[in-house]
Amino acid sequence: MHPAPGWGRARTRSRALGRAVAALSTALLLAAAARPATRAPWDDAEWAAFHGKAAWALGQGLDTVPMGAAMAAIGRTFVGTPYVPHTLEPPGPERLVIGFRGLDCVTFVENVLALTGFIREPDARQLLERRGEAEERYERILTRIRYRGGELRGYPSRLHYFSDWIADGEAKGLVRDVTRELGGVRDTGVVDFMTTHRDAYRQLMEDSSALEAVQQVEQRLSAAGRWWIPEDALEAASAGIRDGDIIAATSTAPGMDVAHTGLALWVDGSLRLMHAPLVGDSVEISAEPIPTRVRRIRGQDGIMVARPCGGATSCTVR
Repeated sequence: MHPAPGWGRARTRSRALGRAVAALSTALLLAAAARPATRAPWDDAEWAAFHGKAAWALGQGLDTVPMGAAMAAIGRTFVGTPYVPHTLEPPGPERLVIGFRGLDCVTFVENVLALTGFIREPDARQLLERRGEAEERYERILTRIRYRGGELRGYPSRLHYFSDWIADGEAKGLVRDVTRELGGVRDTGVVDFMTTHRDAYRQLMEDSSALEAVQQVEQRLSAAGRWWIPEDALEAASAGIRDGDIIAATSTAPGMDVAHTGLALWVDGSLRLMHAPLVGDSVEISAEPIPTRVRRIRGQDGIMVARPCGGATSCTVR
């Protein structure tokens, strides 16, 4: 059978058209890849909470005072905020969670540190008039705090162990671990709680590569060890702790480094903990001094202390 007249010309035109379409598709794909990923705007209520706190802090001149003092003042604005567990564990792949209206102990500390960093941005006042840019800037600050090396690269990149959070924060120049200079001693215990309790972590159950990555983090933390102040030395160490210092209560659970976090706050000569409590319904200032509180709680046996950097407090980036 012979092809119909004009069939060869039609096939040539069809091939040329196909090549043009393919070239256009490739160009569109490359252009899309070159554009930054579209970010979702925050919930209006979250923006209002953020804007209100940042504007208040700037109005109080907290961008000009020592970092710890600013953190203590901003932390107080969260008192009464509902405690919400597992705030960083929404369904789906790892993403940056933004939330000011419900906090757990770690996100309380992170948001106070990030807000204090935001108001120290040279253009913070102008940013508050440009919502999208302000949200994006805050997201960059929070990502730098929450993720290893300041980069979100999946679930294992989040700083799950708080001793790792402190060490990584020190490397990034965000905090300085002052535990040792306050009389801390070396802890060389094994850190492996997450992988030995894999069934408590959805991501580790679903993704074997995430499990392997977290195991590597645990091995590194175990080999490096960490400094901590045992409960019987807390009274002596308290004198060197300042407002806004980040307090990490060490854990008695096998394989776990830290049980709880908060901020130091001096109240009428007594060192208290401002925190989102494990038991309770909102961010609060503890009714008892930190040494007394740690001794009372069976699952805690000491503290680590990280001092936020900025203003008069400098940190050397390794």
